[in-house]
Amino acid sequence: MLFRPKVFGDARGFFLESWNRQKFAAAGLDTDFVQDNHSRSSRNILRGLHYQVQNTQGKLVRVTSGVVFDVAVDLRRSSPTFGRWVGAELSAENNHQLWVPPGFAHGFLVLSETADFQYKCTDYYSPAHERSILWSDPGIGIRWPLTAGAAPQLSAKDATGVSLRDAETFP
Repeated sequence: MLFRPKVFGDARGFFLESWNRQKFAAAGLDTDFVQDNHSRSSRNILRGLHYQVQNTQGKLVRVTSGVVFDVAVDLRRSSPTFGRWVGAELSAENNHQLWVPPGFAHGFLVLSETADFQYKCTDYYSPAHERSILWSDPGIGIRWPLTAGAAPQLSAKDATGVSLRDAETFP
């Protein structure tokens, strides 16, 4: 689900509600969040595709500085969209937020010089249960907006992610 919050702005700046339980519940997102995270990354850093096989996390993600291409991949075998991905540009300018439900892998590519990425989680981080699917898995076919001739910068964990075919998935 892509959320486009109302932004109230004038010459002094702007105001928006990044979370309002009643409004989000009315839009179909009625959940409790237990953890907020904030990361900063440089251009061409790709983080993901991450998920947890236990303590599964739903994530409400947004960018407060810069621009990213954000991706979610459905890992629920019983879903008609299993193995499919969605992507959206999130930026400090558009203020869009993406809801990544439990049962999805998540990742993003930084398109600006730097980006501050913030997200709310429905469960706690559990390193023992974290998994990574290879960002470039041809079985998923994500069309990352990479700079011509430039490979993304990855963590060691992300560089050794597994293919969807070999990944632990959900019922």
